[in-house]
Amino acid sequence: MARKDSEGYDSYPKDAYDDPPQGPVGVHRGARPWGVRLTPFAIVIIAAVAAGVLFWGIFSGEAANLLRGRVSSSASSSAQVAQTTAAAGNGESAASSDESSSASSEPASPSESASPSEPASPSESSQAPTPEESQQVNKAAAISVVNGTAQDGYASTEAQKLVAEGYTNATPMNPGDMALPGQSVVWYQNDADLATAQAVANTLGISAVEQAPGIGAPVVVVLMQ
Repeated sequence: MARKDSEGYDSYPKDAYDDPPQGPVGVHRGARPWGVRLTPFAIVIIAAVAAGVLFWGIFSGEAANLLRGRVSSSASSSAQVAQTTAAAGNGESAASSDESSSASSEPASPSESASPSEPASPSESSQAPTPEESQQVNKAAAISVVNGTAQDGYASTEAQKLVAEGYTNATPMNPGDMALPGQSVVWYQNDADLATAQAVANTLGISAVEQAPGIGAPVVVVLMQ
């Protein structure tokens, strides 16, 4: 049967494709909001500004200065960290030295202390020289041994006792016109001769030791009965 040219859209039966949804579909969309349509232009403008700033920084040297500033700040930060670490190390070493010094200054416990020595006998304590005598005795000092008795050779005998103890300048002599004391005595000129005079008195068994600035020798021994 031949097709009639007068047949159109309405001459065909309706199906599912003849009832499209309301509104534009596919490329036939409605107008978009202004914000959406302006976003591409804003992106292009921002990119252009950023590119301009970048080129300006490169040609003007500001980028190099900024880079140097960052490098300097990084170096200063590293130096500060190193100084802090060194200070902490010094503090720890100082604390260690303080602990060691405090430990060394702590008194020893009773178990570590030496046991007390036994007291010396009376004879040992009387013969032992005092620290002052042992440090300041001058056995090369001039010592005059004066015989104030009627016993001949008594001064020489006592002077030999001193020589035997290491005194190298002990001289026996007669009193002459010297004013004699009432008992045996050892005279010394000044404080520097006190230790020597005391040691001489201990050697000869004389108890009296007196200062006499006007004597003719640093130490004068006067022997009396």
